[in-house]
Amino acid sequence: MSRRQDFDFTHAMTRLCTDVCERIEVFQHICMEQVAVTFAQARTPGIYGVQAKLTPLRFENGALTKKMRGRTWTVQRVFLGRHEMLYLLTFYLPRFQDNTFREKMITVLHELYHISPHFDGDIRRFEGRYHAHSSSQKEYDRLMDRYVDEYLQLAPPKDLFDFLEPNFKGLVNRHGRIVGRRLPQPKLIPVDDKRSA
Repeated sequence: MSRRQDFDFTHAMTRLCTDVCERIEVFQHICMEQVAVTFAQARTPGIYGVQAKLTPLRFENGALTKKMRGRTWTVQRVFLGRHEMLYLLTFYLPRFQDNTFREKMITVLHELYHISPHFDGDIRRFEGRYHAHSSSQKEYDRLMDRYVDEYLQLAPPKDLFDFLEPNFKGLVNRHGRIVGRRLPQPKLIPVDDKRSA
């Protein structure tokens, strides 16, 4: 019997996100070559808690620096090969994988939708106090639910998203070891700190 190959979760997720961004107009400003898909270990068991997180690598309107607490700060730069990343997209395993297929697809689109329409390293900002999810996160997720329908109605190749169908244990049983890219969260660095050079 042939040995099962390790399953690269972040490679599979990058392929899926790239296809979503090519097929659905509202995501077509996203260049996945500058979005680093990563995974992290969920600290607590069960499906409740953070499923995924988008980390912007610029400040508002794509600024490289921001004045806070009387100092000027920048975000640690992240490069993969010759590409500088503008975002980190992190999925928390096994928690993310233990949701339903539908919830997993909604989460993927939810995080991609956070990316600024200008693709400048900032997040998409809404008017008012709740600038990340508008005034209603439920309405935000209902919108993502509609985008999931739109994507699936376009009949993308099933091999792009079939890894989302099993739970984490099922994915391990199907493929063997789960591997992928892991990156530490970038740090805020004072621009007058010599280490930021």
